[in-house]
Amino acid sequence: MSVSNAPSSAATEGSNAGRGLWSSRFAFILAATGSAVGLGNIWKFPYVTGENGGGAFVLVYLLCIAAIGLPIMMAEVLIGRRGGRSPVNSLKQIAKQQGINPSWRAVGAIGVIAGFLILSFYSVIGGWAVSYVGSAASGQFTGQSAEAIGELFSSLLADPMTLLMWHSLFMALVVLVVAKGVRAGLERAVSILMPALFLLLLAVVGFAMTTGEFGRAASFLFQPDFSKLTTAGVLVALGHAFFTLSLGMAVMMAYGSYLPKDISIAKTSIAVCIIDTGVALLAGLAIFPIVFANGLEPGAGPGLIFQTLPLAFGQMPMGSLFGTLFFILLIFAAWTSGISLLEPIVEWLEEQKGMNRTTSALGAGFVCWALGIASILSLNLWSGFAPLGWITMLEGKTIFDLLDFFTANIMLPLGGLLVAVFAGWIMSRKAMEEELALSKPMFNLWYVTVRFITPVAVGTVFVYNLVGA
Repeated sequence: MSVSNAPSSAATEGSNAGRGLWSSRFAFILAATGSAVGLGNIWKFPYVTGENGGGAFVLVYLLCIAAIGLPIMMAEVLIGRRGGRSPVNSLKQIAKQQGINPSWRAVGAIGVIAGFLILSFYSVIGGWAVSYVGSAASGQFTGQSAEAIGELFSSLLADPMTLLMWHSLFMALVVLVVAKGVRAGLERAVSILMPALFLLLLAVVGFAMTTGEFGRAASFLFQPDFSKLTTAGVLVALGHAFFTLSLGMAVMMAYGSYLPKDISIAKTSIAVCIIDTGVALLAGLAIFPIVFANGLEPGAGPGLIFQTLPLAFGQMPMGSLFGTLFFILLIFAAWTSGISLLEPIVEWLEEQKGMNRTTSALGAGFVCWALGIASILSLNLWSGFAPLGWITMLEGKTIFDLLDFFTANIMLPLGGLLVAVFAGWIMSRKAMEEELALSKPMFNLWYVTVRFITPVAVGTVFVYNLVGA
């Protein structure tokens, strides 16, 4: 995709001048990629690919990243930079400048709240990864049967105090970084964590190449067999492409508000999409050779990472070492995403309540941590408690399940849909042209996509998630 080098020309009232800014385009790319690269890439992408037949699913996923994910990401970053404030206040500021109904700030609020709720249970899952580093390093997987590995995971979930300890540690790591601000906290953390994540991933891929099944794994990922692709699989690919880029949760608006005016939104967004997709594919190349070499099932579902792979690590030479590296990799991926989920609410508290960065991070982090306790208890002591069980589609869903359901199936697609509508139909074309600084043909391509194709696609996922729930 060819884009213009011309910088944005508008110095708006909501400008981010005087606020903390990313030091460079590369810093923004690392931060945005750190947000996008998370458990969705390392944990979810391999198993949904396995469940949906491999190569054909991957091809549809790549097309959806280009046609759906990229346009919305550009729109979110554009809104954040144009408003120059937190997601809620950026939309409020743009509405004020352009005479738009200020109620559109609710789009930012939906994203901020969704990200906050997601972090509350995401931190619990991040805690599982922290726990598994110790399990792998101490050789607890070595020589164990599938039943023993399953029991290890079940025992972890059944122990609320152990889960609370790991959840607390993970949340403390997130708060520590966010409290330090844009350059000293977010930028410094991702400049260390993201290169480390890439190196760890490459190390695991290198090990996977020695299993004798790397060619089979590559064929599984990159040779499409459309007979294995269902309509449901296409919609799963579309939904995963949307969610893996951290869209609909106000993160890219928050990060965009720190983006200097002379940096191309289009080029940085394209880079983030390419790197995020590359990490997902590398995760597949790291995991599937190990799965095939041990006679395991690639469509093992959510248990692939925490039950299936530990079994494989326990049977292979140097399994403790590479199992430890793998779960450290998982922690880094979860940590960078967790940082991005907390940032929007902290930015809003600083602006709206006049709180300093440290107090905002500690306060928001504490509330999020406390909410996470409900998710922990729903895995054991409250496992039989279904708060909304009287609703047919929510029957049997615990607090953990409900948080996951409402954020993933309702709040994120709704937020993404409203962002596309706002950028495509409400915000002035002139303002968007100034921010994107694209050549006329490229801007028109983006504009048509975000006006017509993206809303229909995201709306379809939204309806499918509700009907198919």
